[in-house]
Amino acid sequence: MSIKSTVLGFPRMGSDRQLKKLVESFWAGKVSEQELVEGSKKLRADHWALQKQHGLTEVPVSDFSYYDHVLDAAYAAGIIPERYQQLDAGTQAYFAMARGLQDKSIGADVPSLEMKKWFDTNYHFMVPEIADNQKFALHSTKVVDEFKEARALGYAARPVVLGPVTLLALSKTAKGSTATPLSHLARLLPVYVELLGQLAAAGAEWVQMDEPVLALDLDASVYRPAFEQAYGELAKIGGLKYLLTSYFDRLGDNLAWAAALPVHGIHLDLVRGASDLDAALAAVPADKVISAGLINGRNIWKANLDKQLAVLVKLIKARAAGTVWVSSSCSLLHSPHSLAPEAGHLDAETLGWLSFAEEKLEEVAVLAAAAVDVASVQAQLQDNASKVASRKTSERITRPAVQQRLAALDRSFYTRKAAFPARQQLQRAALKLPVFPTTTIGSFPQTAEVRKARAQFRKGALSKQEYAQFLDDETRKCIEWQDQAGLDVLVHGEFERTDMVEFFGEHLEGFVFTKKGWVQSYGSRCVKPPVIYGDVSRPHAMTVDVARFAQSCSPRKPVKGMLTGPVTILQWSFVRDDQPRATTAGQIALAIRDEVVDLEAAGIRVIQVDEPAIREGLPLRKSDYDAYLAWSVDVFRLATTGVADQTQIHTHFCYSDFNEIFTAIKSLDADVITIENSKSDLKLLGALETHGYAAEIGPGLYDIHSPRVPSVAEMAARFAALQKYIPAENLWANPDCGLKTRGWPEVKESLQNLVAVAVAARSQYAAKN
Repeated sequence: MSIKSTVLGFPRMGSDRQLKKLVESFWAGKVSEQELVEGSKKLRADHWALQKQHGLTEVPVSDFSYYDHVLDAAYAAGIIPERYQQLDAGTQAYFAMARGLQDKSIGADVPSLEMKKWFDTNYHFMVPEIADNQKFALHSTKVVDEFKEARALGYAARPVVLGPVTLLALSKTAKGSTATPLSHLARLLPVYVELLGQLAAAGAEWVQMDEPVLALDLDASVYRPAFEQAYGELAKIGGLKYLLTSYFDRLGDNLAWAAALPVHGIHLDLVRGASDLDAALAAVPADKVISAGLINGRNIWKANLDKQLAVLVKLIKARAAGTVWVSSSCSLLHSPHSLAPEAGHLDAETLGWLSFAEEKLEEVAVLAAAAVDVASVQAQLQDNASKVASRKTSERITRPAVQQRLAALDRSFYTRKAAFPARQQLQRAALKLPVFPTTTIGSFPQTAEVRKARAQFRKGALSKQEYAQFLDDETRKCIEWQDQAGLDVLVHGEFERTDMVEFFGEHLEGFVFTKKGWVQSYGSRCVKPPVIYGDVSRPHAMTVDVARFAQSCSPRKPVKGMLTGPVTILQWSFVRDDQPRATTAGQIALAIRDEVVDLEAAGIRVIQVDEPAIREGLPLRKSDYDAYLAWSVDVFRLATTGVADQTQIHTHFCYSDFNEIFTAIKSLDADVITIENSKSDLKLLGALETHGYAAEIGPGLYDIHSPRVPSVAEMAARFAALQKYIPAENLWANPDCGLKTRGWPEVKESLQNLVAVAVAARSQYAAKN
């Protein structure tokens, strides 16, 4: 007997972010399209070889993408909005959909598609737009081509295809259209039939049909017929077997009807959806495969292989021979590539607790082997058990003083002294800001000079004093430019920070940092999440000296103190799994609270505590919402309520659907929120109309993830629309998000246009009042 061992996908970027460097070089014109193609082909081959080397019996293919797999699926189906159709088919149109394109030489000026979070992860996908007159057609054979590549290299390969129902469920109705995306299913299916027919002709046996919407609360009266229609049609293609794949949560009440679909197997996320196991054993027909997602694709702790082997054995005993596979819970896209670079960087004990994507391949293979012959992998199981036990018993994990401080809090720690209306009057008197004040979200461009100086400092080529002087000079120049540009509330630019979470983790106890633990966030953008291994506390101030210096550079205007909030630090870290996430968030909140209080004492009158990930952390199932929202609101308030009423607390949110959490946003009791708005067709206005918002708010006027510069007219139209819903005294003007990834020329032009919009709006307001 043998058991198929595989994973649902592998990280795309490479061990040293080769894909990031390759794609960005292509954008910069430093490599040709052919070099991009060949470099990507080599990277895929390296990843398939790695999976086979670690003992997997089948590799996923077409999990690779230049930018985003949802964009790939939409592009392949011909879902290319009209504004991109005048561009060259191929990479020009594809990357314009991803990033926007502003090229006067060809008369192109198009924004990108909207960007949203991929379920409850920190990965972002591009949202397809479907017009009423959408013509679907097979526009790319990427899936087939990559399958043929793998077969030519001798691999047993399984194509990964984003399923038609999920593709439509994640899409949005184009501006000016009325039909819901799912209503286009019948017209989309022939494209899938053509694509899958080509895969069958190329020799594919199994196809992984990713349908993660099955992990959501679905209206069965809508979605069950849609799935039955889709897979009934796809079942007519001869020679293919389908693995219906969902992940990130339990299938729950979707399981029974999903198991009855005309597919040949079903994947279960038995890490985050472990409660599905018994129901699946009863519901999944005996002749269908169950792919057991037993290795966590989203966290970096070593799996407890003894525990997961017991689950696997239970499955095998209950199923017919050959109908159980071993896999990752989800794609390993959300894990760093390999622990190899961390040897010598992390201490041996910590290293022993961790498992990145490459190590997870081995965990999958060991489980599969153990189920057949446990003696063959006894040494690996014993080593795993020793490392798992080490983490449970390490004295580094627990700090009693931290736990006692959190446990001793009463409700007074979660409430500002005065209600918002009273605070607003005090803050107006203290800050003396004009109507429609302007600001930015925090970061300014991290130029090559900034990155070079940081690297030289870390290598010892710059002294601590020299590096501090460099940062002071950059901060002063940034402050002076903002003042000259006419911005009202300034920021210091965050030149000392590599990442908005990593920076704070480096100053907090309970965190460790990897050397090359990169994961993809969107496109070529990678982040290196910290690892929270133990109780969290703040041993010293983190930002006070920088904030004090920045404010000294601006005697007339306030400079914001810039902090990352507890929920975002939690969400964008790899978090310990041995205590409730709410407890860890509370510990982080206390550390941020201490920093907020110290900033105020240093004379900082505006303090921003960013929470861009608060929507991302919302559970996928509505029955789990209330508990999460209760503690996430509490920890934000714990972090921000230690200041006087005259001190203005800001927060920031980005790239999410806010309707479901707008009541919670109001409960945060921030004085000002800045919020992504420009890429989502002003959907925020619907939330404001439905829920109301009494505090101050700055909906973003332009998209910072695109290199294009928005015109004054474009932003003025957006700002005018906002004024219909938001009182003038409460409305701010700002970009969508931080400016770290942009270049100075486009930043300057964009912000000057934004200030011009605010100044014109003030004149119009004054004329009417």
